[in-house]
Amino acid sequence: MEIDEIKVTRKIVERYAEEFLENIDVDVVIAGAGPASLTAARYLAKAGLKVVIFERKLTPGGGMWGGGMTYPVIVVQEQSKLLLEEIDVRLRDAGEGYYTADSVESSAKLIAAAVSAGARLYNTISVEDVIIRQNKVCGVVINSSAVEVAGLHVDPLAIRAKYVIDGTGHPAEVANVVQRKVGKLNTPTGVVEGEKSMWAEVGERMTVENTIEVYSNLYVTGMACNAVMGSPRMGPIFGGMLLSGKKVAEMIISREATGRSPEAV
Repeated sequence: MEIDEIKVTRKIVERYAEEFLENIDVDVVIAGAGPASLTAARYLAKAGLKVVIFERKLTPGGGMWGGGMTYPVIVVQEQSKLLLEEIDVRLRDAGEGYYTADSVESSAKLIAAAVSAGARLYNTISVEDVIIRQNKVCGVVINSSAVEVAGLHVDPLAIRAKYVIDGTGHPAEVANVVQRKVGKLNTPTGVVEGEKSMWAEVGERMTVENTIEVYSNLYVTGMACNAVMGSPRMGPIFGGMLLSGKKVAEMIISREATGRSPEAV
């Protein structure tokens, strides 16, 4: 078969345009594609919700790819290993309640599982702002990451969503944007406190406990939870991240089931 470069270009643009237009009005937008976000996306999509993830970088997976200090190994605990077993990640019992996994395999399978469940993942797209109507977050504003890096003055596009999840990790970027817009979050201090120094035991537990709705229709998951609430970071142990992703998905699924849906824009 003769290869025609123009036909190749046409097929790429046609598919991208078709799929992008299918994902501008969705149930859930997730900012950032780290392990918590990917876990949340998998559960949400399996429950039948329309989910789109926007990841700033070329490669989704967040900090999991690098394991600990580029050693491609991560650690999870007994209570969270099931979330990796569900997607066929090979775990090794390291004793004393710890399990290890290959960080590259784990990242790749988290991505594949989320996409296979029906979530749509766009890389190299940044969430730079939110849409707020009647004191509710009801969408996000996106732009090309290349535009952001180059510092170009290019207007963004908008995506409408019932719910938004901030999975941007340590910077908690979406929560920070909302705080600046409205002045105060629905948290004890009302502000993004910033994460504390590493304390894995406390950080792991608090990542799950801090998985909350921080403003109407805006949820946090993963390390963004601890950044918002001022809890410790935990390093290359990822069980809390996975459990946080599952928890935020369950919160939104439960909200949909009870009919407590946000008003239409």
